[in-house]
Amino acid sequence: MFDLVRNNKKIVQGFLVLITLPFAFWGVDSYVRNADVDSAAATVGGSKISEQELQTAMREQQERLRAQLGGRVDPAMFQSPQMRRAVLESLVNQRLMVQQAQKSHLAVSDADLARFISGVPALQENGKFSKERYDALVTAQGMSKEMFEARLRQDLAMQQQLSPVAEAGIVGQASAQRWLAAQLEQREVAELRLTPDSYSDQVKLAADAVQKYYDANRKLFELPEQLRAEFIVLNQESLSGQFSVTDEEIKARYQAKADRYKVGEMRRASHILIKAAKDAPDAEVKAARAKVDDLLALAKKNPAEFAKLAKQSSQDPGSAGKGGDLDWFGRGMMVKPFEDAAFALKDGQLSEVVRSDFGFHVIRLTGVRAERAKPLEDVKAEIVAELKNESATKKYAEAAEAFGNTVYEQADSLKPAAEKWKLPVRQSGWLAKGGKLPPPFDNAKLATALFSDDGLKNRRNTEAVEVAPGTLVSARVLEHKPAALQSLESVKADIEKLLVREEALKLAVKDGEEKLARLTKGDAVDAKWSPVRSLSRMTAQGMAPDAVRAIFKADAAKLPAHAGIALPGNGYALYRISAVKAGDAAKDDARSNFAAQQYARVIAEEEFSAWMTMLKDKYPVEIRKAALETKEQR
Repeated sequence: MFDLVRNNKKIVQGFLVLITLPFAFWGVDSYVRNADVDSAAATVGGSKISEQELQTAMREQQERLRAQLGGRVDPAMFQSPQMRRAVLESLVNQRLMVQQAQKSHLAVSDADLARFISGVPALQENGKFSKERYDALVTAQGMSKEMFEARLRQDLAMQQQLSPVAEAGIVGQASAQRWLAAQLEQREVAELRLTPDSYSDQVKLAADAVQKYYDANRKLFELPEQLRAEFIVLNQESLSGQFSVTDEEIKARYQAKADRYKVGEMRRASHILIKAAKDAPDAEVKAARAKVDDLLALAKKNPAEFAKLAKQSSQDPGSAGKGGDLDWFGRGMMVKPFEDAAFALKDGQLSEVVRSDFGFHVIRLTGVRAERAKPLEDVKAEIVAELKNESATKKYAEAAEAFGNTVYEQADSLKPAAEKWKLPVRQSGWLAKGGKLPPPFDNAKLATALFSDDGLKNRRNTEAVEVAPGTLVSARVLEHKPAALQSLESVKADIEKLLVREEALKLAVKDGEEKLARLTKGDAVDAKWSPVRSLSRMTAQGMAPDAVRAIFKADAAKLPAHAGIALPGNGYALYRISAVKAGDAAKDDARSNFAAQQYARVIAEEEFSAWMTMLKDKYPVEIRKAALETKEQR
């Protein structure tokens, strides 16, 4: 729904997105309180956001993601504190803006609302507002008209607030030029990487280092609870292979659906195109028409030379090289003026000049295939699959409830259900609780049932779980391993490797910092630098942002200049700047325009950030700490 509002000004649209992106400019931690806030999830300027509102927003977000990802959404994702924080932050941002709109007496009149809705292209038919389309949109949102329009008024009011903010960031020409010059400045840079591997030989671990690490981090060496399961799958695919189809059934379907297996008349043509846009100036149209008339005259004079004329003169890049050949096509595959002309010709006949939205055409028909029926043999496999699928669909609909009853009533074995519906009993590998599981066990309901007390202790069948539309699965535990602590001996080598790398990393960083200090003083350092590369702030793809900042922060008044940064987990990087070329915005229009847009966006986002911070101060925010904790969706 809100896309109707957001598809207007780009910067305003960006702001509306930003208010729903948590932690865009400040963290929720800054106003989390232990206070009870009367059991509300949060308060914004005294206005409460209830737990129910949060749960509703969580469900709405889940549905949005499910629609975007084609239904493949892990429900566990919505049990995380991070997701609750994100959704609650979004509600806080929206409430801040609603309160400011009310304070500013911003309102959207009935006339303005009606004007906006009637002007949305998606709600129009033949250029006029369609009540049917509007009703369908509201229904699809799962809201009443009153609720829908109230939400739309709210978004329009937000837009009224955001427009002045978006326009407040005035970009001064001088500052913009300085910023552009800084973005386009180029530096010649060589790199020296100091990796932990180069320092491993220098590391000497204490005799008890491995034992101490093992004792202090025992949780890291716990193997999760695991199980192996057997399972059966009931769906149309598993049932379709159980049906056979007779030749009589195939023939009857072929005859009953004869129209479906007809191939319409096909034509093959070549053409010469002289381009002239629909809105081209009269002079351009006249010149194109004169040229195509001359080509038509030449083609009529010597039809055998048509392909040569097309190669020399046609302005259709797709067919000119092939002598104008367009291959076979049926009705509805070409623009209508072209199609009408082509289907009116006889084989080998040349058309008069035909005008389309692309320009002027001369068409030569080179082949005709009459309407025909596909032979039965060509469509037999398609008919067999269709008949089997229909039978399987019917049987699945009849079997679904009975399947669920069977695995429940005969819960000690999957064999009765497997035999009744001729399903193979499959076995899984080891499945770790809380880990990433393969299908069909990536379904949270099925995994929870297997790891339940009933599943583990009693080894009963799980209920029939719908893991996907039209797919039921029941599973049963075969083997179970409780969570266990790995022995020190089995993980000793891994711990030693980890500790050696940690110490080697410290040595690499220390050596890098010492080398940088010596280089900065002008001392020589024995090092093998990488080949020099030229880069700017805009062309430093593949380089860490911290590295780019360090390189361009280095004082280049005296060259060579040096910079260095620690690479988390990977050692230390030194950079030698040997040359600097000042940025010249005027010499690079394409990149200058792009950078100018970036700068305008940066200024606008700073204005937006300052405004939102002001709202936070104006309408104090308190979030109940317990509201951020993981909870079951209700």
